[in-house]
Amino acid sequence: MSHSSYTKIFTGNFIMVQRIVSELKELDIIPVIKDQTESARLGGFGGGILPGFQEVYINNDELEKASEIIKNISENSEYQ
Repeated sequence: MSHSSYTKIFTGNFIMVQRIVSELKELDIIPVIKDQTESARLGGFGGGILPGFQEVYINNDELEKASEIIKNISENSEYQ
């Protein structure tokens, strides 16, 4: 089994992902965004399972700081 130094902290729509990315960058945390639908489209394979949804990954060293941001956004989100 491979070991990754990144952890998925959020899966959601583009708008929420952009909000999270913005707040992470304010703390100098650079996330990795994974969009399987867009990757499949660019590769010529069609759409993914959840069109419009993206995943946010961050380095394990920054997990504690990032978790607080996700918690705050989730608690204050009107999309709950």
